[in-house]
Amino acid sequence: MKHQTKKQTRNQHMPVVIVCILILVLAVMGLGMHFIKKYIPTKERMNLTEYYGQPGDGEMAVVLGTEIMEERALMSGDQIYLPLDMVNTYLNQRYYWDSADQQVLYATPSELQYYPAAESGEGDVWLKDGTVYLRLGFVQKFTDLDAYVYENPNRVAIQYRFTGVQTTTVKKDTSIRYQGGIKSPILTDVKTGDTLIFLEELEDWAQVATMDGYIGYVQKDTIASAETKDFERSFEKEEYTYLTMDGKVNMSWHQVTSQDANAYLADTIANVSGVNVISPTWYYIQDTAGNIGNIASADYVALAHERGLKVWGLIDNFTAEVSTTDTLSQLSSRQNMIQQLIQSATTVGLDGINVDFETLSEDAGPHFLEFLRELSIECHKNNLVLSVDNPVPEDFTSHYDRREQGLVVDYIVIMGYDEHYVGSDAGSVASLPWVEQGVQDTIAEAPAERTVLAIPFYTRFWKTTGGALTSEAIGMDEAQNVLTENGVEAVWDGSVSQNYATFEKDNSTYQIWLEDAQSIAEKVKLIPKYNLAGVAQWKLGFENSSIWQTISDNLQ
Repeated sequence: MKHQTKKQTRNQHMPVVIVCILILVLAVMGLGMHFIKKYIPTKERMNLTEYYGQPGDGEMAVVLGTEIMEERALMSGDQIYLPLDMVNTYLNQRYYWDSADQQVLYATPSELQYYPAAESGEGDVWLKDGTVYLRLGFVQKFTDLDAYVYENPNRVAIQYRFTGVQTTTVKKDTSIRYQGGIKSPILTDVKTGDTLIFLEELEDWAQVATMDGYIGYVQKDTIASAETKDFERSFEKEEYTYLTMDGKVNMSWHQVTSQDANAYLADTIANVSGVNVISPTWYYIQDTAGNIGNIASADYVALAHERGLKVWGLIDNFTAEVSTTDTLSQLSSRQNMIQQLIQSATTVGLDGINVDFETLSEDAGPHFLEFLRELSIECHKNNLVLSVDNPVPEDFTSHYDRREQGLVVDYIVIMGYDEHYVGSDAGSVASLPWVEQGVQDTIAEAPAERTVLAIPFYTRFWKTTGGALTSEAIGMDEAQNVLTENGVEAVWDGSVSQNYATFEKDNSTYQIWLEDAQSIAEKVKLIPKYNLAGVAQWKLGFENSSIWQTISDNLQ
């Protein structure tokens, strides 16, 4: 009876044991699933159509460097066409669309080339529905880049940065994932030794890009530390050469307003010393057809040469009723101006051309740069130095594009004055901190060794009467006479590196920030400090005779 009772007891306990075992198994399975879910990387692949977007018929997705572009390329047969705006913005801005003649112009250092647009994808330029496209092979003709072409989805990946690139090397085979995390889908696989572009470091992951157009994340322990690398390239293109002077440029602008005024050159430079270039204001735009006013003189040039001066004839855009944008945006007008300038330069024996186009609107920027490229070709064919005057860099003058200018012209000139001007608050024409900042900002874009700093020989005499502010530009001697006549002594203001004076007279307040030997010396010292190409002065006739020695003493 006891034996039977024990057996019954064991039988009663069996279901409990089984349930416990099942619970334990389920728990282990749950933990395993949790472990797998949390710690085992997914093998899911990213849908590339979702990643790159679905191109329309005849379109291709575009990856530029490390960015997937919203704009699409076009396909025509086996040819790929990139939007002109994309090419100009990211790859090479020298493809210039001539809308009037429906063609793309490309200025090399030695010639201007013409590529007519077609209405279908057959040539180098395709005009489709009002948008200009360039054949990829045409872009590669003048631009250093690598292109990778793929299907499903149709896409082209373009690499165009090859110097100073942050890279990393793959230490062991791994996958690049869409996002940082082992559960993020895989974009592509990479092998040990592959080079990746390094974008950003996170805690356990790093953002990277492949050369063929994938941008994603890898675990940091699978890649080496980032390093800066220059890739060896075999691409060759025609390079610009520059006509520069052996020593420092010391140029003075000579404001000449009539043919008769050329006869006064000898008197104008009688007390000048140290100057090696003179730039007479001889040329100006007359109309939007590109005809120019011209008061150049061969006798003037001969005398200047006799006195050891190079002559760079200046052309300006100061004719108020003539639109600079309309003039520069026409190929025929640009070429007309250039032809007249070169013809005059060779006739009178000029050594160079100085372009002084001021207050350019933003929409004039691309046309201005194209004018400089085309003018550079002809200047260099005729052994003429090409220099261009630029305002001190500000956000609203970025379209002057000093970087591009610096590549195609011989000298960039910084007009280091007009910090304060007619219509502005009272202040210095050229305080030293403002001028120095202008130098720093310019040479951040253009080569310092071909950058000339222009300084003012004038100041502004400010008058405030009953809250109304007016001013006039006066030269150095006249400024000193104003102080002497009013018994006023100027005091050095170290914050602007100028002598400053103020006085009351006839119910008006007068202010003046002087340009004199002290202020000029401080500005000229910037030239050796930043290894600039030289100095220029606006203008002859505003100086006092002793200032030339000050410039020479501080220039070298």
